[in-house]
Amino acid sequence: MLDYFKDFILNIFIIFTPLVMYPYIYKIKERNLLYSFLIYILFAIAIVLTVSFPVTLNGITYDFRSIPLAVGSLYGGLSVSGLLYLTIVGYRFLNESPYDWVYIFSLMLSFVLVVLSLRIFDGMKTICKIGIAVCLSLLIKFLTLTVYFTWIGQFEILFIKPWTILQTYILQAVIVAFYVYLIESLNKYFYMQEEVIKSEKMKIVGDMAASVAHEIRNPLTAVRGFIHLFGSDNLDHEKKMIYQQICFEELDRTEHIITDYLTLAQPDPGITEELHIQDELLYLSNVLTTYGNYNQIKIHVIPAQERPFYITGDRYKFRQALLNIGKHAIEAMQEGGMLTLQVSPCNDYVKISMRDTGGGMTAEQIRRLGTPYYCTKEKGTGLEMTVAFSMIKKMNGKIDIRSKMGKGTEFVLLFPIT
Repeated sequence: MLDYFKDFILNIFIIFTPLVMYPYIYKIKERNLLYSFLIYILFAIAIVLTVSFPVTLNGITYDFRSIPLAVGSLYGGLSVSGLLYLTIVGYRFLNESPYDWVYIFSLMLSFVLVVLSLRIFDGMKTICKIGIAVCLSLLIKFLTLTVYFTWIGQFEILFIKPWTILQTYILQAVIVAFYVYLIESLNKYFYMQEEVIKSEKMKIVGDMAASVAHEIRNPLTAVRGFIHLFGSDNLDHEKKMIYQQICFEELDRTEHIITDYLTLAQPDPGITEELHIQDELLYLSNVLTTYGNYNQIKIHVIPAQERPFYITGDRYKFRQALLNIGKHAIEAMQEGGMLTLQVSPCNDYVKISMRDTGGGMTAEQIRRLGTPYYCTKEKGTGLEMTVAFSMIKKMNGKIDIRSKMGKGTEFVLLFPIT
């Protein structure tokens, strides 16, 4: 009995071995040829090993070859089924077993059942698939043995120890049922996983589209503000030229924003150049002034007094990052206030401080700010801050956020001095 259990456990291990590789095979299901080839290899090995290591129960020796044959045929298709049948015949021929042609004829009868089962198997529910697989595996064994022993004149072997023979059929049915149930459960799990991934991709596409619209609205709002200023009667020529230049730059920034999002999946090294921080701060204050005018917010600039500071980076991305943070600060001051921009040295870094007088943020909000799709506003995607933080870090910059509820927030940005 101990030997029986050892052989039985070994056969169970052999039969279920293809399931170990099944998750990897499922991923290439669309590549029909490779998928069929791997299914054939795994189940062919299982067939050969089950034939090589039969089980003996109460003096009757049998094997589980019909299990991998039936399951492999149903999930591999007609071509795999044909190859599996050829594998059994070929392996039997190599072992020089008697009555080869009789066995081939006996086996071919069950092949007809496989062909008929394949026509309806894929569209069936799990419980029906289990029933088809169980019936097919039992009929393969029953028809093959019945025709074979009848042909060679040893029909009485089929009735020796009928209870033991019945046990083998019951045991085989349980194994096949469990086998198909596991495969169908894996298929269902992988399908749900694919649907979740598709859903996440669609959500990302939607969020990205919303973020692109949000980012483009920023420079367009600035252009709109300057167009209103052009209508002023007392606007001199010099200011008109300055406003016109800013409008063109904002429209160029719009184009760059679109380009950045279109090439988001392909890293863009950008254009590295030397940036004059005081000039960039002046540009930032001019643009943010148009946003602040809509919300009764004043922009106060404190330039560096010691000396001019230069950093290295992409001018457009640097401006976009600071504008995103500045606009976030302005939107935090719903009832008006002041946004202070300041530049000062800090060891080998230049420090840019952007301080608002808004409602402030909690420690949890500060921790999550800059992560994708997190936004402190009721409406927004949060991607503008993600983009800003990403651009700053690509320029080897550092970000520190200091905030107190009811007293405002300060963004401190540090960039290496060139």
